[in-house]
Amino acid sequence: MISIAIANQKGGVGKTTTAINVATALAATGHRTLLIDLDPQGNASTGLGVNTRDRHLSSYDLLIGDCAIEEAVIHTAVPGLDLIAATQDLSGAEIELIEIEQRTHRLKHALTHAPEERWDVCLIDCPPSLGLLTVNAMIAVQKVLVPLQCEFFALEGLSQLLQTIDRIRERFNPDLSILGVALTMYDRRNRLTDQVAEDVRACLGDLVFKTVIPRNVRLSEAPSHGVPALIYDIRCAGSEAYMSLARELIERLPSEKPEEVAA
Repeated sequence: MISIAIANQKGGVGKTTTAINVATALAATGHRTLLIDLDPQGNASTGLGVNTRDRHLSSYDLLIGDCAIEEAVIHTAVPGLDLIAATQDLSGAEIELIEIEQRTHRLKHALTHAPEERWDVCLIDCPPSLGLLTVNAMIAVQKVLVPLQCEFFALEGLSQLLQTIDRIRERFNPDLSILGVALTMYDRRNRLTDQVAEDVRACLGDLVFKTVIPRNVRLSEAPSHGVPALIYDIRCAGSEAYMSLARELIERLPSEKPEEVAA
């Protein structure tokens, strides 16, 4: 199973929207996909139509060790896409984990014991911070996908995230690498947006996906209906962009892909 953390310590960059729609696109292309909501806000769970009262076991229980990964799985309305939901209990998880042995490796341990060949790809929607939850995610995965808002402070925040990834690679997870940087909330009417995009590409080169995700009303509306934008309005500019991003992402994945996709 290929595991990918979707991370950025800055909030409001389209991280959860990216997690939901990339997961949906991967499932649509034949990848059996698991999405783990590791954000205490639980927006990825809500965006997939999972009500809070239906989140009996969550990513919190997984981290604390109260359940196995298959016990916490919820089947979503998207064929091929499973979810481990988040609850507000995650808000206190970082404090509770301090007293638990191997607190930084709890999620890796859970994923290691996942049923073999049940999923092809696991996406983890991280909280907007570089705390213990995000560290758990980065130690558990092979790749990091970074959604980056096209705004003035984007590069400054990205630098801090890259330093964190380097430290985790050196100390805990030598296999960790950046899958790519996805430019989000792109507004062609704003010259600053173009400048930021150019600066990011000049700095990171081929790490930046060619596809950019535009500002789009449909992307904002979809979560309130409990469905991914790709289902809410597949023809909107945002959905088309996420399908294009998913195609690029699939090309960068290791060879462990479903036969029908690899063919």
